[in-house]
Amino acid sequence: MVRLDVIVTRGGDRGETSLGDNARVRKDAPRIEAIGAVDEANAAVGLVRLHTEGEDDALLARVQNGLFDLGADLCVPGEGGERLRMTAAHVSALDAATAKVNEGLPPLTSFVLPGGTPGAAAAHLARTVARRAERAVVRLSAEEAVNPEAVRYLNRLSDLFFVLSRRLNGNGASDVLWRPGSGA
Repeated sequence: MVRLDVIVTRGGDRGETSLGDNARVRKDAPRIEAIGAVDEANAAVGLVRLHTEGEDDALLARVQNGLFDLGADLCVPGEGGERLRMTAAHVSALDAATAKVNEGLPPLTSFVLPGGTPGAAAAHLARTVARRAERAVVRLSAEEAVNPEAVRYLNRLSDLFFVLSRRLNGNGASDVLWRPGSGA
């Protein structure tokens, strides 16, 4: 288990931080950008949870833990070993959750704009933050080896937030639909 007694270490005062393998890297390194984007996605999930309860809240609690697992995976470069890694099971769990949430939703007849209820708007924000995290991890993977399940997880996560936003919009009743050509 993790134990944190000292929070202020001053170790990053010169623009560097440590990875999980104790390697020092610049705070603007692609790996740190990816880890930070995943952390930001986790914070966005916390905002969505302000608008959920019961089964949806339990699902989002699992997602937050999954995002922490993803951060742990990203913070230790390399393959396998005793390190926590994202697996196909993480992705399958998101697929199953997305299918379950989507079951009760009517089919779409238009694209959905972010908005509706406060919970749906928060879910849309979480969706876009998850997409940004996905782009950061893809960018990292162009330079360094990255567990491919990390990208798959983030891709599926944004799908989950989309269908959850519709459920939080009264199962689609309060969805704000795109009306092509009506913009100012």
